[in-house]
Amino acid sequence: MPTNILLDVLRTRRGLKWGIPAMFLGVIYVLIAVTCTGLIEHGWSTWLYLVFLLALWNALKFLLFGPWSLVLLARSRSQERSARSAVIVPY
Repeated sequence: MPTNILLDVLRTRRGLKWGIPAMFLGVIYVLIAVTCTGLIEHGWSTWLYLVFLLALWNALKFLLFGPWSLVLLARSRSQERSARSAVIVPY
């Protein structure tokens, strides 16, 4: 799934800073889900419930990853800081 590939890239050290902007993709997926339910109410095919579920699932993944990326970023910065302070510099 493309969203899983994107989330794998975002989970790297370089990608963690893009966690909060990636939440906007979650908002777009929520809009897609709302549009699908609106179309179903207006008589479109009920097969759109599958698109609704997929969009809702992807929205949850991105919306929950944003705050989690801040936790992961803080943890990696803390580990980097402790690794730098543990280095003994010879004269």
